[in-house]
Amino acid sequence: MTPPIDPALSFEFFPPNTPEGAARLREVRGRLATFAPEFFSVTYGAGGATREKTLATVLEIAAEGRPVAPHLSCVGATRESVRELLALYRVHDIRRLVALRGDVPSGMREAGDFRHASDLVAFVRAETGDWFHLEVAAYPEMHPQARTPHDDLEAFATKVHAGASSAITQYFFNADAYLHFRDAARRRGIEVPIVPGIMPIGNFTQLARFSDACGAEIPRWIRLRLASCGDDVQAIRDFGVEVVAAMCRRLLAEGVPGLHFYTLNQSTVTARVLEAIGLPRG
Repeated sequence: MTPPIDPALSFEFFPPNTPEGAARLREVRGRLATFAPEFFSVTYGAGGATREKTLATVLEIAAEGRPVAPHLSCVGATRESVRELLALYRVHDIRRLVALRGDVPSGMREAGDFRHASDLVAFVRAETGDWFHLEVAAYPEMHPQARTPHDDLEAFATKVHAGASSAITQYFFNADAYLHFRDAARRRGIEVPIVPGIMPIGNFTQLARFSDACGAEIPRWIRLRLASCGDDVQAIRDFGVEVVAAMCRRLLAEGVPGLHFYTLNQSTVTARVLEAIGLPRG
């Protein structure tokens, strides 16, 4: 089936820890680059734990001439450290950032100069004007620390009013959750693009651990089907591609502005999903 629109694609990576991991990531992004993504993004570890690795990965992607969006986290960040990063990114003509609050690592006492992502967004805007396209996070199934869906939506509105350009959601497997959130945001007067975050399914144990930690729901029927596959990796991936591709087709039919894939530094399953929804390599 050919999607009804030509969606903007983006792919998220985490900074590799070893030279071997860096070499594998070069191969992965080379394969995913054939889908002509709007940008790649690179995560930033809790409390800035991967700052130097993130920076190295971001600059390498930029040097390849590919659009890249570094993550910026509030946790442990000072105004001066963020100011230095902003200046460095501008020198390298990086025009997009993903501004997040981030999670406080266990045992970390100093939260930094920014309490909320909205504070970070406002600071970047005050420092750099409209230089950066600022992405923020959105939570269709509600942030796990929010008290109510209303409070969560208001927190999102605060980030947008602080200067966010668009949003990328936490991943989900229930399209209705995204659509309800998007429609609620529109009724609230929030008009920025809200791009659904997509998690390809390649490893059930890993997916269950991530989902339990971040509050993303895996519908019971999907959990049961994946669990029934046991250690059959190919069966897990085949079913995962079927489920995720079906959800993407529905989202595209609903007119989403793009799809953002959490690749986990892998290309195979993401590529299969894209091909299944009619987006062949260029």
